[in-house]
Amino acid sequence: QVQLVESGGGLVQSGGSLRLSCVASGFPLDSYSIGWYRQAPGKEREAISCISGDDGQTVYTEAVKGRFTISRAAGRNTVYLQMTNLKPEDTARYYCATPHDDAYCAGFESPTTNDWGQGTQVTVSS
Repeated sequence: QVQLVESGGGLVQSGGSLRLSCVASGFPLDSYSIGWYRQAPGKEREAISCISGDDGQTVYTEAVKGRFTISRAAGRNTVYLQMTNLKPEDTARYYCATPHDDAYCAGFESPTTNDWGQGTQVTVSS
């Protein structure tokens, strides 16, 4: 059974940092692309980053480029999202997913997977 568990969220002041973790079970996460997404209350889900499962290339949306870093812990079935210089507008619930259940980040902005975790809440105070 595919399962993704996000953790590491919390309350932080503007300018602070957090590191989110995405731990997978039921499949070899290292072979799949993993995307990070977020959803704020009353807003649509937003894609923010992806790391591919074939060559490790990373993709960031403009909202987080230069502030967030996605990476893998090889062999640990874990993907991280290091978030720095956090802003109040980063406040949201953050989720990880395999965008299209394959190794690629193409089209990660519009995920088709049905496997989503519970997410982890990030709150940034001003």
